[in-house]
Amino acid sequence: MSYDGRILRRALARFDEDRQRREENFRERERAVYRKEPRIEQINIELSHTMAKIIASGLKRGTDPRPAIHALQEENLRLQAERAGLLQDMGYPADYLEQKPNCSRCNDTGFDGSEMCSCLRGYYVRAQNEELSQLLDLGTQSFETFNFDYYSPLPDFEQGISPRMNMEKVYDVCQDYAHEFSPRSGSLLLSGDTGLGKTFLSASIARVVSESGHSVVYDTANHIFSLFEAQKFRRESGEENANDAVDRYLRCDLLIIDDLGTEMTTSFVQSAIYQIVNTRLMTGKKTVISTNLSPDEIGRRYGAAVRSRIEGEYRVLPFFGDDIRKRRKE
Repeated sequence: MSYDGRILRRALARFDEDRQRREENFRERERAVYRKEPRIEQINIELSHTMAKIIASGLKRGTDPRPAIHALQEENLRLQAERAGLLQDMGYPADYLEQKPNCSRCNDTGFDGSEMCSCLRGYYVRAQNEELSQLLDLGTQSFETFNFDYYSPLPDFEQGISPRMNMEKVYDVCQDYAHEFSPRSGSLLLSGDTGLGKTFLSASIARVVSESGHSVVYDTANHIFSLFEAQKFRRESGEENANDAVDRYLRCDLLIIDDLGTEMTTSFVQSAIYQIVNTRLMTGKKTVISTNLSPDEIGRRYGAAVRSRIEGEYRVLPFFGDDIRKRRKE
C-alpha cells in the first residue's frame, strides 16, 4: 500500500498534536490529584526511587541481590496499595493515575513494527478526505445517496437498454470496485456525455477506497497536465512542487482523472497521458478515468498506444441518457 508523503506528514503532525494533548491532560489530572492529596505525590516520588534501587541492586557484583530486590518489591507493592486506597477514598478508580496508551497495539507510536498502525491510518484517511473534499463533495456524493430516478426507464434503441437499467449495472460495477479495491483490481473508464453521474460515481469510489486506507488522488485532467508541464519545463506551478505532484499521480494506489478530453490537446498532452496510463499499468497502480470521449475518440486524440492500453486493461463503462442536472430543474 502506498502513502502520499504530503498527506502522511499532515496526518503525523495531527497524530503528535493529539498525543501531546493527551499527555498534558494526564499531567493536569495528576496535578489536580496532588493538590487534593499531597501524600499521593510523595508516594509516586518514593515509587520512582524504589525502582531505581531495584535496578541498582540487580547490577551489584559480588553479592546476592535477591533479598534486597525482594524487600524493595514488597515496599513497592505496599506503596501502590496505599496509593490505590487514597485514590478510591477520593472517589477515583485505583488506576486513575496510570498513564495508558490510547492505542495498545502500537503504544501511541503510530507504527506496529514496520507497518502503519490502524490508529495512524485513521488520521491519514481523514487528512486525505480533506484533500479530496477540495474537489469533490464527499458530504453528499456517495453510493448511498445515488438516485436512479433521474434516469429514464424507457429503452434507448441505439443502446438496446434503458438509461436506468444501464446505470444500475454501472453503479453495481463501481460499488463492487470501490468496496473490493485491492492491488488485484483493474482500472475503469467512465465514458459518456456531461451530466450523467460520472463525477458523482468517481467521488463515491474515491470516498470508499480512501476510507479503506489506500492512497487516492483525484484531479482534473487539465490540472494534471499543467503540473506535468511545469515539471517538464521546470516552471513554478504556483500551488505545489511539480515534482512532488507528478510523483503523487504516478505512485498513488488509485488515481482518478476527471474530464479527460476537455483540455487543449497538444503533443505534450499526448505524451503525458501515455506516461500516466503506461507507468501506472506497468507498476500495478489503478486508475479511474472520467471522460466525454469514447474509446475511438480517445484513440484519435491521444494515439493508438493509449487506446490500446485502455481497451486492453480498463473496463469501459458507458453512460448515456438525458443530462440529470437539467432534469433536476424540471
